Amino acid sequence: MNRTLRGQTAVVGIGETTYYRHGQAPDAEFKLALQAIVAACKDAGISPRDIDGFASYGNDRSEAGRLAAALGIKELRFSNMFWGGGGGGVCGAVGNAAAAVATGMADCVVAFRSLAQGQFARYGRGSGAPLASGDDQFLFPYGVMSPAQRFAMKVTRFMHDHGIRQEALRAISLACYHHAQNNPNAVMRGRPLTEEKYDDSRWIVEPFFHLYDCCQENDGAAAVIVVPADRAKDFPRKPSYILACAQGCEHRSAAPVHNMPNYPSSHFTQLAPRLYDMAKLSPADIGIVQCYENFTGGVLMSLVEHGLVRAEEANEVLVKENLIVPNGHMPLNTSGGNLAECYMHGLELVLESVRQIRGVAINQVERNDTAIIIGGPMVTPVSSIILGSEATL
Repeated sequence: MNRTLRGQTAVVGIGETTYYRHGQAPDAEFKLALQAIVAACKDAGISPRDIDGFASYGNDRSEAGRLAAALGIKELRFSNMFWGGGGGGVCGAVGNAAAAVATGMADCVVAFRSLAQGQFARYGRGSGAPLASGDDQFLFPYGVMSPAQRFAMKVTRFMHDHGIRQEALRAISLACYHHAQNNPNAVMRGRPLTEEKYDDSRWIVEPFFHLYDCCQENDGAAAVIVVPADRAKDFPRKPSYILACAQGCEHRSAAPVHNMPNYPSSHFTQLAPRLYDMAKLSPADIGIVQCYENFTGGVLMSLVEHGLVRAEEANEVLVKENLIVPNGHMPLNTSGGNLAECYMHGLELVLESVRQIRGVAINQVERNDTAIIIGGPMVTPVSSIILGSEATL
């Protein structure tokens, strides 16, 4: 028995809200989720009542039963939440939706994410708790309190071990901001980034994270609709077939107090080979690259661990000209990504990949038959997916 997701399901609808700076959404988080799901249904040409499953991640607060009631769904057959509080679950949520559809548990599943950081709390803040327990009791006394501080140490070690310079991180940020300038839904449209502006920006964590190395914090929602592959052509848009999904983590990657065996890692080294094996592709076959940027250093490590860049060549490959449309060797985060489009916990990267495969993206790449989306690096667990056009089946 060949157990695989390859080509069994497809994304046929995508939807999103306006993206806002954190705290500026006019609507509640639950309403934002509904807006994105309804938009995805309109894109797919279906009624919201045809949905029969939901999948999310990052402890999304918009519960499946409540969504089903608000949308008037006829029957809820599947509901799922990817464990972990960060963006590592973005691709896993889409993969879980695909698994439910492929196994007959449901027929039309929405993977979604909604955030209203004004209604609730900011993700990137340091803890203000008067007491610390667990790992935090070993970190807080030394000033390691925010995600940027925790992850900077791993990135610093990786860059030191491989002789990678700050300019590689700068190129990632420049490429994202470059692509955002053409995107009307990008929060950072109209705010182009230059080398001088990047270099002069304040440090968030020395020695590698400037302001522009760090993702935004935003309000909004996004959604994708997954259906069986044999129904994909019944919908008005060109399908994006799910060729592979892999999720999980390395051996002891969640070991306490930064004590994992492979410390300078984004946690994809064991996952990536399984991903390519399921897709029956190699890194050289990938035309579109969308990589979650909680911080640019995580992108660097993720690209290396997915075989898209060799660590010893990172200084030469990771330059802006190689990372931008139309002539870059590896156009990256073509809608602006978490850095410059919005921080929708990475789901906006999946939507952009679908637009690229459809051939309707604003910053359209020429080679658009395959897309890899890499979930939030350095958390545990993490996930990645590969999408493809019909020609890849």
